[in-house]
Amino acid sequence: MPRYAAIDIGSNSARLLVADAQPDDKIEQLAVDREVTRLGASVFKAGVIATDALDFVCTVLARFAAAYQKLDVDGIRVVATAAVRDASNQQEFLTRASLAAGAPVEIISGQEEARLIHLGVQSRWPHPDQRVLMVDIGGGSAELIVSEGGKLKEAWSKPLGAVRLTGVFLRNDPPTPLELRQMHEFMDEKLSPAMQRLQLHKYDRAIATSSTAAAMICAVNGVPRAKRDDADRMRATVSQVRKLYRALSEANLRARAKVPGIGPRRAEIIVPGVALLLECMQRFQLPAFHYSAAGVRDGIVADLAARGVGRERAQLTPEQRQVVEEMAAKYGVAARHFRKVAQFARHLFVELAPLHKLKPEWGKLLEAAAVLYDVGLFVADTGHHKHSQYLVSNSDLPGFTDRERLLIAHLCRFHRKSMPGPRHAEYLALPADDRRGLLMLIPLLRLADTFDFSKEQRVGEIACQLSGSLAAQIQLRGGNAELEHWAGERVGEVFQSVYGRPLTVVVARNGRQSSR
Repeated sequence: MPRYAAIDIGSNSARLLVADAQPDDKIEQLAVDREVTRLGASVFKAGVIATDALDFVCTVLARFAAAYQKLDVDGIRVVATAAVRDASNQQEFLTRASLAAGAPVEIISGQEEARLIHLGVQSRWPHPDQRVLMVDIGGGSAELIVSEGGKLKEAWSKPLGAVRLTGVFLRNDPPTPLELRQMHEFMDEKLSPAMQRLQLHKYDRAIATSSTAAAMICAVNGVPRAKRDDADRMRATVSQVRKLYRALSEANLRARAKVPGIGPRRAEIIVPGVALLLECMQRFQLPAFHYSAAGVRDGIVADLAARGVGRERAQLTPEQRQVVEEMAAKYGVAARHFRKVAQFARHLFVELAPLHKLKPEWGKLLEAAAVLYDVGLFVADTGHHKHSQYLVSNSDLPGFTDRERLLIAHLCRFHRKSMPGPRHAEYLALPADDRRGLLMLIPLLRLADTFDFSKEQRVGEIACQLSGSLAAQIQLRGGNAELEHWAGERVGEVFQSVYGRPLTVVVARNGRQSSR
C-alpha cells in the first residue's frame, strides 16, 4: 500500500495526516496531528506574517516532519492557504517553512483548496448519486462547493474565514450589535454572486467541514471536545444553529469557552464561523448541516493516491527491467510469457497490499522474480526452481544490491514445490523481516505463474476482490482460461496457509463469473 503524508498550513491551524491508501480508495490513518497557530492573525491586520507566528509555525512543521519521516512515506504534499496567499513576506515564509517541513511548501489557490476539500469529503463519505452543498470555513477563507454525482461542479472561495472576520469586525467582547451588523453586511456583499447561482438548485444534503463546523455540531449535540471524532456525520438543524448563534453572539469569551465542544481557543473566533453557517442555511433554505471530519489533508492523500504518486517504488526502474529481461532472454525464457507473468505479479502486489502490508520496494523484487523464476529450465526441467536460485544468486545484476539479488533468488527457489521450512538453512539464516517478506510474496509469484500456465497469454487481465476476513477472490478475464483456472486454484492451500483466508479463483465469461 502506498503511504502518503499531507500537511495543511491554514490561517488558524496546521494539520498533519499520514495514511496508507488502500486499493478500495479507503485510507488507514497512521499519524494525525494538529496545532493552532493563528498564522493569519497578523496577516489580516497588517498584511505580513509576524516573526513570532512564523517561528512557531516552523517549530510545528519540524515536529510534523519528524513524525512522517519515521513512517517512510511514498509521497508528501505540503500546502499553505489564505494567510500565506495574502502575506507580503510569503517568500521568506516559503523558504523557512519548506526547510522545517522537509518538503517544498506550495501556496494553493482558493479553487485548488476547494478541490481538495471536495476530494477529501468524497473519499471519506462518498455521495455518488446526490447533489451536495459543501461549506468549509477556515481561518482566512470560506469555500462553497457544489458536488453532483461525486464530481465537483462549481466552487467559490471567499475571504470569509473566522480569524479574518474576527480581526476585522469584532473588537469588543461580547461583540456589539453594530459590529455584528457590519460583519453580516460584509458577508452578504461577498456571498451575493455565489448565492445567486447556488440558490438555483435544491440539495440532497448540506455538509459543513472544518473545526468551526465541528465546534458547532458538538455544541448543539452536547459532544465534549475530547470526543469530537464522534461528531463525524452528526447533524444540526437550522433552528439549533440559530439558537446557538444567538447565545454565542451575546456571550463573552469566558462563557463561550464553557459551551460543550468549543473550548478556549475556538471561542475566540467561533461567532463569525457560526454566523456564516447560519447565513448559508437561511439563504439556501437548508433544513440542516451534516458535519464531515474530512478536509484538505484527506483530499491531498486521495489526490496523491489517484495520481499513483510513489507507485514507481514498487516497480522496476527501466534500467533494472532491462537487466532482468536480458538475463531471462539469455537463458531462453520467452519474453511474451515473462512479461505477462510480471504484469500479473505487479497487479497482485498492489491489489493484495491490505493483506501483505509490505513496503513498496518488495514489489520490485516480486516483479524481478516473475521475470527470472524460469531461467533454471536452461539447465534442466527437473528441479529447475533450484537451478533458477543458483543462477540468480551467482549472476551479476547491476542496479540491485546483494541483498536484493539474494531475495530474488529465494523467490525463484520457492515459486514451486515446497514452501520454506526447517530444512532450508539459507532461508532460515535471513533476517526475520526478510523471511516474512518472502513468505508473503511466494503465493503471489505462484499465482502470477499459474495465470499464464499455458504460456499462451489466455488471461488478459485479473481483478482482485477482498471482503473483510472472508475469502480473497481473483477473477480471470480473457479467453479460454480453464487451464489457468485449475492451476490457480491449486495455489489456494498455500495462499490460505500464509494469509489465513481461503482463495477463490473465478473465470469471467461474457460479464458473468464461473468457478469450478
